[in-house]
Amino acid sequence: MSLRRGSAQPTIDDVLYEAEMALTDPEVRRSREHVEALLHPEFSETGSSGEVYDRERMIEMMTGESPGEVIIRDFVAAPMSEDIALVTYRSVGLSGQEARRSSVWIRVGERWQLRHHQGTRVPDRWGRLH
Repeated sequence: MSLRRGSAQPTIDDVLYEAEMALTDPEVRRSREHVEALLHPEFSETGSSGEVYDRERMIEMMTGESPGEVIIRDFVAAPMSEDIALVTYRSVGLSGQEARRSSVWIRVGERWQLRHHQGTRVPDRWGRLH
């Protein structure tokens, strides 16, 4: 995989953007098989509430809910090594709630898997969290 823009092959930004978007796709989230393929066996998440989730709990949550539409802004994939990348972006839900997010992706064989994710809600201009 090329890490340069403009090459015939998808860039790491392209691949990981698509992977992050897949995690918001209702069809992907309903499929345990698809979610398992995206989450690393040692996956963990620190949610915006501060609660920590392991892989199994996250799979149960994702396959049992219907997510709303999410817009991703300011997406950056920063390679940390050939097989590890740090992704950062802002997400905005339909309610207008914004969060700053970071993900650590690890390449396992030919595919990338999410190892850790963290989200922090951003207060609105009046300091309120939705």
